[in-house]
Amino acid sequence: MRSRTTPRPPTPRPARRTLLTGIPLLGAGALALGGCAPDDAGAATDVENILTISLNQTETHPSYLALTAFGEKLAEATEGRWGARVYANEALGAQQEVVQLVSDGSVDMAVISAPQVENLSMAFRPLNLPGAFVDIEHQTAVLKDDSIVGELFSSLEDERRLRVLGGFTQGSRHVYTDRGPIEGPEDLAGLKIRVQESDVFMALTRALGASPTPMAYGEVYTALQAGVLNGAENNEVSYVTQRHYEIAPHFTLTNHLVGLDYVMANMDRIEEMDEADQTAFTESFAAAQEDFVTLWAQETEASIQAMEEAGVEITEPDPEAFTPAIEEVGRSFLDSPEDEDLYERVRALADEMGVER
Repeated sequence: MRSRTTPRPPTPRPARRTLLTGIPLLGAGALALGGCAPDDAGAATDVENILTISLNQTETHPSYLALTAFGEKLAEATEGRWGARVYANEALGAQQEVVQLVSDGSVDMAVISAPQVENLSMAFRPLNLPGAFVDIEHQTAVLKDDSIVGELFSSLEDERRLRVLGGFTQGSRHVYTDRGPIEGPEDLAGLKIRVQESDVFMALTRALGASPTPMAYGEVYTALQAGVLNGAENNEVSYVTQRHYEIAPHFTLTNHLVGLDYVMANMDRIEEMDEADQTAFTESFAAAQEDFVTLWAQETEASIQAMEEAGVEITEPDPEAFTPAIEEVGRSFLDSPEDEDLYERVRALADEMGVER
């Protein structure tokens, strides 16, 4: 076990930022929001049609920055006919609510975590399992490979009117706690760790030795502050942008999953565009995905530096302490030949790329 610790300066803990409430939901066909938009809505404003995008992260998160740039690029490419505005901090609702709003057209686009997409179709599960992706490079290659994900990404269109545009990595996910260091499952025993509402995350957290506690993402800071939770699992960027290090300053590199956010859009809204504007939409989003990869790498490095400066104890346990349980959980959720086929095609691409497991 390796541990890196910097003396933690005695800084006051500010109250959690107040989330925006009361922002009207803008249905398909909403036009100019203009100057009445809240300050944290990121977009090009002087366009004829504005796509509303829901996000559960803050305004400093790479998802917000990449999607704001997407709106600007779309406005330029369509000569002001279309743009987009990003609503951060769950301002339009929690993900489990927003995905239905995108489906019925009340919200145009959203970033939805992989476990929430499983609630729509279990066919997505193999991409969400521990062991599916080796690292971010492998995951990015899979998301661009239409022979692997093309049919899956179009599977929600007819029934749900949802188009999966692609995805943004959540990076390698780790566990952080209000006590530590964490060297193995025995150190997580009895600790209440926030997880997404997913049986995979529940099983994985139990396999890591902790007690899983499902909870909406926006409630985690307050729950940590109140002692309802002992920790959570996420990547370095979210850990820092959400300021969870203020209350849970022990970060353990469990590498239990390379997480994924899907970016989804209402099909009817996109089909309002003419053919040229749909092409501009597709190309602008592809550019946003490239922007995100660059931003993510930069933000991850900056987040690690911020963690060290804040005195976070970063522990790297022996891989054998957690890896066998992680891999066993992943394969235990392959419930059909189709699941196994997709899972193995994903892993085979890693071999073709020469990525070491």
